[in-house]
Amino acid sequence: MSAAIATVATLALPISFSRSSKINSKRGISGGFRVFAIIGGEGGSIERKKPWNTLFEVEDPRSKLQRPDGKFLDAYQALEVARFDIQFCDWKARQDVLAIMLLHEKVVEVLNPLAREFKSVGTLKKELAELQEGLAQAHNQVHISEARVSRAVDKLAYMETLVNDKIMQERTVPEDDVSPPSTSTGSAESMKNRQTRRSLNVSGPVQPYSPGLKNFWYPVAFSVDLKDDTMVPLDCFEESWVLFRGKDGKPGCVRNTCAHRACPLDLGSVHEGRIQCPYHGWEYSTDGKCEKMPSTKLLNVRIKALPCFEQEGMIWIWPGDDPPTASLPSLLPPPGFQIHAEIVMELPVEHGLLLDNLLDLAHAPFTHTSTFAKGWSVPSMVKFLTPANGLQGYWDPYPIDMEFRPPCMVLSTIGISKPGKLEGQSTRECSTHLHQLHVCLPSSRNKTRLLYRMSLDFAPILKHVPFMQYVWRHFAEQVLNEDLRLVLGQQERMLKGANIWNLPVSYDKLGVRYRLWRNSVEEGYEQEPFSK
Repeated sequence: MSAAIATVATLALPISFSRSSKINSKRGISGGFRVFAIIGGEGGSIERKKPWNTLFEVEDPRSKLQRPDGKFLDAYQALEVARFDIQFCDWKARQDVLAIMLLHEKVVEVLNPLAREFKSVGTLKKELAELQEGLAQAHNQVHISEARVSRAVDKLAYMETLVNDKIMQERTVPEDDVSPPSTSTGSAESMKNRQTRRSLNVSGPVQPYSPGLKNFWYPVAFSVDLKDDTMVPLDCFEESWVLFRGKDGKPGCVRNTCAHRACPLDLGSVHEGRIQCPYHGWEYSTDGKCEKMPSTKLLNVRIKALPCFEQEGMIWIWPGDDPPTASLPSLLPPPGFQIHAEIVMELPVEHGLLLDNLLDLAHAPFTHTSTFAKGWSVPSMVKFLTPANGLQGYWDPYPIDMEFRPPCMVLSTIGISKPGKLEGQSTRECSTHLHQLHVCLPSSRNKTRLLYRMSLDFAPILKHVPFMQYVWRHFAEQVLNEDLRLVLGQQERMLKGANIWNLPVSYDKLGVRYRLWRNSVEEGYEQEPFSK
């Protein structure tokens, strides 16, 4: 359907003239011209059989629509109606394209030199004017069809949201909210099916991390923070590691524990590309091999080292036991953006709770009343529109695009006009944008290492303002503090047994899909539960 509409937008019918073989007229002129049309500039001539007609031989779908008996539709019936709208828009767009092509054929017939001999100039002008008016109306109809398609796609996405919301509510009905089963066989069977469905339950102490969640590349530091003579200690999945650069300048990641007496290596220093323990001076290279043991015989000793690479201004590690994948994902901002701030924070919350918060925008006008959402009105409906099995989409009515990137990244692009203000209904309608990257590294079951990168597609001079990095950090901490007081309260109740995903609604879609993705990875089965 979209291809058909795009064809209309670029449709061209140039007229080509070629000598024919001795066509004689009453005037005795030897020779003439033969006219044919070229479709799209690269196609063949229009033949009488019109092979392109098969593109338009589509049955009107209105004849197949089953009208529901009741006045009100349930979510599933409404979704089918939305899908029918898409089919109807496809059929209507094809008819619009066909109308234009037939009008172009008539233009070719009018301009045929053989036909012009039997018509006056006035008649030709009148016919061409009528055809021009018809073409203008047909092109206008195509634009109307494009608008219908856009509305139908949005309607379909919204109905998918409602259906998914209904499914999630059925999956997450608490046991104490379930009404007593009916005596009827049908009701009892329905209740049994609802109770046996796997629910989304995030409650109690955080369980030990599964091996499956570790088998990903994790960004753990920004390149600018790792100088040749410095170290960056960090925790990942409740193990302590330390980053440093070797003799070749490439980063390495080793266990932050000396093999001799378990002293933290980050308390030492870096010498000639080796990290030196501050206790007895043992030195380790980036592959974990001990290369110096002062005051004693050198032994064959090695500490654990993780695969570690540097790409696009970030240091990545692979903490899992499986062989690492061959390529690293790109987390650079879109073209046209410049990076203005790179900030690292250690937060006292489990990384899943922080991701839940970042993937939720509906809370902004209630939580961030002193920062970026100050003055925001509360919409009557907040929706997150996304493909049926996607982890990305856009917020309505906010001009914000958002994506969860496994295993722990959130990328968002925000359309802005003035500081703290939103503009337009989508990011495409906005003239300036802010792009954000949040990396939530699971340090431990109650601590997250947050990497935050902020980029702008305007005001490049801000990069050269002294101490601007501290201003950005101050703003970021203000926003996070508004969230932390809530998320810490959630964490406290979760540890006591409360289900923090007790009753998801439609605007929770992206957070729910993250949780279902994580469950599928931790439980080790290969499927796409977030597509349901």
